[in-house]
Amino acid sequence: MIPAPYLIGYARVSKGDEQSNAAQARALNAAGCKRLFEEAASGGRWDRPKLLEMISQLRDGDVVVVWKLDRLSRSLKDLLHLMEKIEAAGAGFRSLTEAIDTTTPAGRMMMQMVGSFAEFERAMIRERTSAGLAQARLEGRIGGRRRKLGDKKRREIAESVISGRKSGAEMARLYDVSEPTVSRIVAEYRQRTVEV
Repeated sequence: MIPAPYLIGYARVSKGDEQSNAAQARALNAAGCKRLFEEAASGGRWDRPKLLEMISQLRDGDVVVVWKLDRLSRSLKDLLHLMEKIEAAGAGFRSLTEAIDTTTPAGRMMMQMVGSFAEFERAMIRERTSAGLAQARLEGRIGGRRRKLGDKKRREIAESVISGRKSGAEMARLYDVSEPTVSRIVAEYRQRTVEV
């Protein structure tokens, strides 16, 4: 006879919430969980001590049980990453509310479909981003942060440092920029004047 899987429950409420894990804990205990990991932390964070502890202790044949998928993670990408970690440990996953159970063929298929949709969404985002950047380049716009200093101020900095009227440190303090920024401005200015 095949032994019943060891069910491990994970319950989470957001930090600072007035809620408690009590309702989740009741549902997980009713589902047959032998061990329960509970914490109050945001679902978008990776540094959840109880979640990490639970994953590190998983053994082959264990099943992680949650009351609802969003208790494990609020992000589909992070959820799939956690599913990979659970699967790598040889464990299964079960969500009580969504009735997903990766220990069954239908549950595994459901998670593969979710993963496929997530991959499709990432590909679409990459495609739209590439198209947007290409269009911006055609219109003469380049990415990155806007320059803090205009051409006139950059020329004043370069000329003051090159002529010796002011030091790089003085110009950095005067224009509220770092000394390496002043050095780059001076180097660019020298390069342009050599090319001319």
